[in-house]
Amino acid sequence: MKEISAEKRKLGVAAMLAASLCFSLGGLLMKIVPWNPLATNGARNLIACCVIGLYILLTKHPIKCNKTVLFGAAALAATTSLYAVANKLTTAGNTIVLQYTAPIWIILFMYLFFGQKPDKTALITVFIVLIGIVCFFLDSMSTGKWLGNVLALLSGVTYAMVFLLNRFEKGDALSSVFFGQLFCGIFLSPLVLKETVFTPGVLVAVFVLGSVQVGIAYIFFTTGTKYTEPVTASIINAIEPILNPTLVAIFYKETLGKLSLLGAAIVVAGILFYDVLTARKKK
Repeated sequence: MKEISAEKRKLGVAAMLAASLCFSLGGLLMKIVPWNPLATNGARNLIACCVIGLYILLTKHPIKCNKTVLFGAAALAATTSLYAVANKLTTAGNTIVLQYTAPIWIILFMYLFFGQKPDKTALITVFIVLIGIVCFFLDSMSTGKWLGNVLALLSGVTYAMVFLLNRFEKGDALSSVFFGQLFCGIFLSPLVLKETVFTPGVLVAVFVLGSVQVGIAYIFFTTGTKYTEPVTASIINAIEPILNPTLVAIFYKETLGKLSLLGAAIVVAGILFYDVLTARKKK
């Protein structure tokens, strides 16, 4: 493996931190926009598609279009749509933490589709995260937010599918991101025509969602993963499920229930446990 210079390591850490901060804006901004969540998702993806498209042109990244890339695009479109709807039906904290379970589904899919058996660390992590998920759904039984939790959990499943594309030779993550955003923009943004609230605050929130929270965030993320060690990237990436609900609690006065808060702590701890031990084993 090629040695990464100290300067590039610093760039990688800064890029990963910037990506996590950008992603963390999603919960708050989605709450601010009073539109149908699918309309919001269509508008933000249309804007993000322009940002990613410009980045692709400037970097001269070759676009691929094949079954694998299109499958990834469909998975990404499903992920952003499920996240948008779930964020309206349950708390921002529940949504982002349940989506953060993606690594667990990756472990399961790797076994089901590629025959790669999980090791002891993976099995322990799955057990820990499942306990956290149970806490969320026990809490939702009293709050009536179970549907939002289900959709958030499904977004974690589809998000895991996006990561699995790296296993295929014909896959290209950036192409899948571009086409996934394009599909959402084309098919969902017309729903905006049915909305009636177009105040400056709402329009600014939608623009920031598309340009920063999705578009620029993915650019930072792809840059950061090139120059950041796995353990460092995992720790920095854990900022999102912590900062996301914190911003919503501060500005939108939405808080997690006690069981959901416990579940969030368990899920984040479980994923970090797996990431750190896996990175150490690779070293």
